[in-house]
Amino acid sequence: MSGAEAAAPPRRRPRDRRQSIEAAAAAAFAERGYHRVAMQDVADAVGITAAALYRHFANKYDLFSSVAMGLVQGLHEAADEVPTPAERTPDDARREVDALLEAWTVATLGMRTTGGIYRWESRYLHDDDRRALRDEFAALRTRLGGPVGVLRPELDAETLDLVCRAALSAIASVTMHRTAMPGAALRALLEHAAGDALTCAVEPVPAVASRSAEPSAQPRRRRDQLAQAGIALFGEHGYHDVTIEDIAGVVGLTPSGVYRHFAGKAEILRTACERAAAVLDAAAEEALGGDEPLESLRVLERAYIAFAVDDRDLMDVYTADVGALDAEDQRRLRRLQREHVDDWVELLGAVRPDLEPREARTRVHAGLNVVADLAVALRHRPAADAKAWIQPMLEAVLGV
Repeated sequence: MSGAEAAAPPRRRPRDRRQSIEAAAAAAFAERGYHRVAMQDVADAVGITAAALYRHFANKYDLFSSVAMGLVQGLHEAADEVPTPAERTPDDARREVDALLEAWTVATLGMRTTGGIYRWESRYLHDDDRRALRDEFAALRTRLGGPVGVLRPELDAETLDLVCRAALSAIASVTMHRTAMPGAALRALLEHAAGDALTCAVEPVPAVASRSAEPSAQPRRRRDQLAQAGIALFGEHGYHDVTIEDIAGVVGLTPSGVYRHFAGKAEILRTACERAAAVLDAAAEEALGGDEPLESLRVLERAYIAFAVDDRDLMDVYTADVGALDAEDQRRLRRLQREHVDDWVELLGAVRPDLEPREARTRVHAGLNVVADLAVALRHRPAADAKAWIQPMLEAVLGV
């Protein structure tokens, strides 16, 4: 053995290796989705072997769940930097709210490319982990609800929680789009949008709908029944975890019976996405045909909220599972999604000419994200009441 070889220090794994793995995995899951990422992809991104990766994580699910919990833990750590007064005066509460919104906005901007996994990929968490994740987000809302409750003592606990949910959703919206703005301006806009949600005048949260409510109408045509079943299953479980057998079973067919109506699962998904695009396009066409900008914007608001509340599964599929389509269909549908946002930006710009286009676009994305989150939170309430509750919150986040 040469002297040089004898003196060579032993190789040691970097102390932050686990964090590097989680960062690479978070980026991959956010960009491609849980099912399109392999452990080898993550190992390659970090520059290690798959065997080295498995020393830290037992399997892909173990890695994914660790990433999901790690991201929300980052939000808790940001909140921990904000002191909690022993006794809150209104001035103390106002400063605490401002500090929390700033801390969470900075933290969210730091995970802008990865935080989107919460919106759709969390469907793939096991039940226990999904409940744990919900509990973590509920704890964040409770942290914000403390000082907000001092400033808004008229809100009952349930309404206060929903208002805080809207504020956090406005901040989280930045993970769902890539609109470019200077960092300070983007941070300030998100904080203002969240603050507008917290001060929005709202009625108490509507009561839970009666269990005796009439079930929704079922389509008569077998093809429509299959499409509806597919949409519901994709929305709940994610496209990749649903099989043709699952869809067939819902409508009482054999898998071969499905193939008489659709070439495969992908065609059902494409049909669902095209249906959603058509609904949104029709709403935008009606809104853009008006003469008064604010009323035209409200036509679009009502149509989008109705879509989110009445067709929540379809909305989830349209926004979450487009990436499962082939490249050409993806490009076409994503173009339609961008064009729909453009319609919102045009109308908001007419109502708020003081906003630059990128500011209006960021406000629109925040508003649409809030609608989606509130539609989920109010899913057990009467649809008409849920829609009426959501609209003023949407307008607050838009800055109307």
